[in-house]
Order: sequence, then structure tokens, then C-alpha cells
Amino acid sequence: MSVSALAAAPSVCAPLPVLGRDVTVPLVTGGEVAYAALDYAASAPALQRVWDDVAAYAPYYGSVHRGAGYLSQLSTDLFENARRTVAEFLDCREGDQVVFTRSTTDSLNLLAAALPADCRVFVFETEHHASLLPWRGAQVTYLDAPRSPGEAVETLERALADRDPHGPALVCVTGASNVTGELWPVRELTAAAHAQGARIVLDAAQLAPHHEVSVADLDVDWVAFSGHKLYAPFGSGVLAGRADWLRAAEPYLAGGGASRKVGRREDGGVDVEWHDSAARHEAGSPNVIGAYALASACKALTEAGFDTLVAREQYLVRAVRDGLADVPEVRFLSLFGDSAPRVGVLSFVVEGWNSSHFAAALSAEYGIGVRDGLFCAHPLLRTLLGSDPQAQGECGAPEAAPGEKSLNAIRVSFGAGTPDEHVERFVRAVKELVANGAQWTYRTEDGRCVPDTSA
Repeated sequence: MSVSALAAAPSVCAPLPVLGRDVTVPLVTGGEVAYAALDYAASAPALQRVWDDVAAYAPYYGSVHRGAGYLSQLSTDLFENARRTVAEFLDCREGDQVVFTRSTTDSLNLLAAALPADCRVFVFETEHHASLLPWRGAQVTYLDAPRSPGEAVETLERALADRDPHGPALVCVTGASNVTGELWPVRELTAAAHAQGARIVLDAAQLAPHHEVSVADLDVDWVAFSGHKLYAPFGSGVLAGRADWLRAAEPYLAGGGASRKVGRREDGGVDVEWHDSAARHEAGSPNVIGAYALASACKALTEAGFDTLVAREQYLVRAVRDGLADVPEVRFLSLFGDSAPRVGVLSFVVEGWNSSHFAAALSAEYGIGVRDGLFCAHPLLRTLLGSDPQAQGECGAPEAAPGEKSLNAIRVSFGAGTPDEHVERFVRAVKELVANGAQWTYRTEDGRCVPDTSA
């Protein structure tokens, strides 16, 4: 699909209103342009609906679970209703717990702290660092990057069958890659895990904003995701799923809210009875506004309808891939192949360009915000780029001058709030940069490529 064809084709549906859609940014070449936010995979802009809900509640903010006053009671009801909204959004099973956290990373670290003794963890090298790194107290088996969904299932089946002893085990897997956007065979991986007596946690940070996630249908044991990728502001996240390991574990944080009873002993010590509910792992004053914002986003996406949202997003994915199909210098990165189902996340490299230089030019000369680097998924990027997956790298761009080859990539990502014009501008900008080069000069500063304004 060419840029002109994209401009002429009718959009599947209108984008959802988001904050920042009218923000303008300066260009180094002169003038200003509306900012094209194409880094949704890092943090999606907040939905206007969510921001309005938060603004309406803000004057009524009060202490949660700790006050007899009207505003405290109102805030407590709102906080617990938010928990129920999230449970409905995830189609949780009866008995599942919804624990509010700070992020997906926080959620998975919480689960890691709740693992039973001698639990083995199995995780593919393709995971985001939030899924790859929290399991420091457990024996971890890292699985090689599969090249097809079927290979992923077979790899997991072999690893679980070969474990010795055949004790408790946890599998951690992404629902959609934050690098390639590809959908993983979650249902099949879950069946493979359960057949071997293992449990599974789904990292839905990139899946939940784009596709319906049903804990009951997928049969996963836990799911983790972040509010800031789900069009909600503030630091909020969720760990939802089975309660038994969470109830048996020591509280993630010790303090008020997690404890039901605290008393002094005659020997001078302290006896504590911890809650069995989600409060066990929510010590301290909770982020009630963050939880409310996250729940508001859940409602907004549900009401918009994921079928409609997915159709529009796939329209934009095709527009990017088809629009750049005749640019041989652009190589999209993929594990499962170009035709694999994916969400609105695409990573690529451009022949002859340092990725940081290319991303800097997109921003400075076209007002387009994308991500460059290794996307906190270093082993996966190393594999996709043909280098040693065990090599270490930095999350930012390496020290490579403009025009030099770098072992990093460029990621464009979008979602429910992306206007067609932003994708049109991106496709046009990539073609112009490849054909004509950058209009400005750039230099490396603190590991990043930036416009040189010294001249």
C-alpha cells in the first residue's frame, strides 16, 4: 500500500481521543508540526476519557481503607470497584486475586518473591527484561528463541519433561513481543505447561492494550500488565490469577494494609497476622488514582470493542509494511516470519544507517517519535540482528557515529489513538531519508545521536 493509497483509503474506524494529539514540536529545519507519537510500546498516551474520569474524581481523593470520613469511604469503594473492573476486563475465574502493583515489572517481581521453595522457572530468551530477570532466587532455564509458534511449544515441552526433580515449575511467556509485535501461542504453551504439572504466567504488557485477554479462556495461572501501556497515566500495574502461592508467601512489602493483626509478645518481639486477600501484597497507602485510571482504561477499551480496535490496528500495520515494501534498505525483524499475526509493534533496521541516527532524524526533521536501541530485550535483539545473543548491550544507543553500523534497531508502535496521518508521515519520512539522506548534521552525545546545533 503506497502513501497515496493510504491517504485515499477509508480508515476502519476513527482513533480514540488521547492526550497530546494537538501538541506541536519544533523541527530543526524550521517551523513546527503536530507530534506523531509512534512509541506506544513504551508508553501509550492516556485516553482523554481516562483523564476526564481522573479529573472528575480528584477533588474527592481520600485515604483508602483507613478513614471513616465520607471521602475516605468513597475512595475505598472506588479502589475496590476498580479491582472488580480489572477482574471483569481479564475474565478472571472465581477465586482469582487481582493485586495492584506499580507495573508489569513490579508484578513479575512480586510473583518471583512468592515462588515456593525449589521452584524451577522456564523463560524464553525472547522475553522483555521484566520477564527475563526477576527470578534471581530460583533455578532458571533460559530457552533458545524459537522460529515458529510450533517450535516454541515443542521447546517448552522438552524442557519441562527433562527437568529433574519433577517439582514445582513456572513458565513465564509474553503474549505479544515488545520487539516484533508477534503474537505467541499462549493457549498452546499453557496446555503444554499444565500437562507437565507446571504453572504459567502471561506477560500481557503488549497484549492487553491490543487484544482481549481472558484468563479463563487462555487458562493461564497469572497475568501481568501495566497501566501506562493501556492508555492510563500514573504508575499502576496488575498481577491477577491464582491465590494459593500468593497467600502462602510472605508479603511482598511489610507494613500497614498487609497486616490484619499486630501485637507485642512478652519477649519483646512482634506477632503479625497477615491478610489472605490481595491486600497481603499491597502494603502502604495504595495508588488509588492509578488504580482508578487503569480501571477507566479497561472500561473504555471494552466499550470501544476489541474487534473494532484490532481491525483498525491491522489496517495500520499493513499500511506500514506495504508502504515500505518497495524500500529494500528497510528490513523488518521477525521470529515467526513476516506473515505472523502481530500487534501494532514493528522493529526494523535500515541498511547504511545507524539506527540512533535514523530515529534522531525522524524526530528532529519530521516530528516523529519512535524508539531505537535494544528495547530492554537484549538477547532477542542480538539474535534477530545476527550477533551473539549472550553479548551484553545497553538499553540506549551504543557509541556509534551517524552512518556507522550499530547493533540496535528502530521500533515504530501505535494503537487505538494513532491517527492515519501519523502513519502516512512516518512512511513518507522513511522513504525520504533512505532516498535523500538527512537534511541536518548529527553528533553523538551521552550515547545518543542528537542534532548538531553548534554550527
